[in-house]
Amino acid sequence: QVQLVESGGGLVQAGGSLRLSCTTSGSIFSINAMGWYRQAPGRQRELVAVIASGDSTKYTDSVKGRFTISRDNAKNTVYLQMNSLKPEDTAVYYCNVRSVHEYWGQGTQVTVSS
Repeated sequence: QVQLVESGGGLVQAGGSLRLSCTTSGSIFSINAMGWYRQAPGRQRELVAVIASGDSTKYTDSVKGRFTISRDNAKNTVYLQMNSLKPEDTAVYYCNVRSVHEYWGQGTQVTVSS
């Protein structure tokens, strides 16, 4: 059974940093992409960043230059380094893995205080 386990969320002041991690357990074959989404209260879930199998990356405009997505294939882990955090980054962050199927983590809360 495939599980995505996220960690690294928390409370931070504006301008601070957090690093999210998502480790996959179980076998996932032919991963096409790994990414992070977020959902703030009253808003739809949105893509934050994605890294494809060839290590190409894509970011939503609001996080460009502040967030960095990376992956460690040996550890089956994807990371999201978040710097210069803003209160509008407050949301539940979800890990996502796409292969033949799509998998989601349980979510980790990120709260940025002003």
